[in-house]
Amino acid sequence: MTRLRATLLSFATFALGALTSMVSVTCRSVSHDSGATPALAQTQSQPAQAQAKAARVPVTRPPSGRTEDEQNTIDVFRRSANAAVFVTQHQLVVDYFRGRALEVPAGSGSGFVWDKKGHVVTNFHVIQNAKKLIVTLHDQKSFAAEVVGAEPRKDIAVLRIKAPSESLVPITPPRANARVEVGEKVIAIGNPFGLDQTLTTGVVSALGREVDGIGGVTIREMIQTDAAINPGNSGGPLLDSAGCLIGMNTMIYSRSGASAGIGFAVPASAILRVVPQIIRTGRAEQVGIGVEIDPSQRLERHFGIRGVVVLQVTPGSPAERAGLRGIRRLPTGLELGDVIVGIAGQPIQDYDDLYNTLDQHRAGEKLVFKFVRDGQPLEKPVELIVLP
Repeated sequence: MTRLRATLLSFATFALGALTSMVSVTCRSVSHDSGATPALAQTQSQPAQAQAKAARVPVTRPPSGRTEDEQNTIDVFRRSANAAVFVTQHQLVVDYFRGRALEVPAGSGSGFVWDKKGHVVTNFHVIQNAKKLIVTLHDQKSFAAEVVGAEPRKDIAVLRIKAPSESLVPITPPRANARVEVGEKVIAIGNPFGLDQTLTTGVVSALGREVDGIGGVTIREMIQTDAAINPGNSGGPLLDSAGCLIGMNTMIYSRSGASAGIGFAVPASAILRVVPQIIRTGRAEQVGIGVEIDPSQRLERHFGIRGVVVLQVTPGSPAERAGLRGIRRLPTGLELGDVIVGIAGQPIQDYDDLYNTLDQHRAGEKLVFKFVRDGQPLEKPVELIVLP
């Protein structure tokens, strides 16, 4: 009996210990403070963990909700829009019924402030044949403008207005050693259809385009862009993503007269060279060698001559020192002199080639001129000078 009581007591002690162990394991299984997590509990908590992780992912868009490119466009417009101006051309119209002359707007375009002295740059065709010009600034103040000078062959003109310096916001010049690349972003600001302070964006579509200019020669090295350029945008600035000038909007290629995604701009390199010359002397400097030629090339077309005929050599000029000859009058008639057919290795077929080749060089340079005399090719080095 005593032995049976001891056995029961031992069994009860064993059972109580086992039950205590089970309770301990169960508590550890459901405890959230324990480092160990059973597989079943881990599987059940995965969706909640994923949601919590997703909620902690940082927002990449700026607080305003704009993309980086949008914000860049906005920043450039805020910095540069005040440099753009509205150029209005006025002409006199005679009212014969009332017997008086009326001054009416005859066209409009764009431009941009060049400096604090009141110089404004625009296209030559914007101000051509104008009787009166009005420039309206960003603050809607208008001023009468006078023409300082122009270079029709580059379609560039410079105006001057008497405006307070605090109202003038000059355009940001090109960055030093900056190269325009096909595909880079461009921003055009202007006044299409008389709607001032308009912005369009696009990219540089091509470089080195040749466009027939209003001055009778081809404007070369033009920038082609798909930024929308409409009537009234002419003369406005074309900017890069840093807000620096890379060109001046000049013309579009369109059969309808509206933007077709092909616009052209005079490169900033030409503007930087020509505008200071016009401000300093009232005209663009042109280099040559001291010979008279006919830009219309009537003689060349009449006789089918390829090249540029030298009509006369200026006394004391580099051309005279090099021995070039012009047309001579003989008892039997006129004798053809030299015909320029090449400069510095570049073929010269007409006046357009001659002008654009010389435009790439400066006074003081000595270039090898190739010409034909009496049917024989000759070559001579000739120094370039600034033509009067």
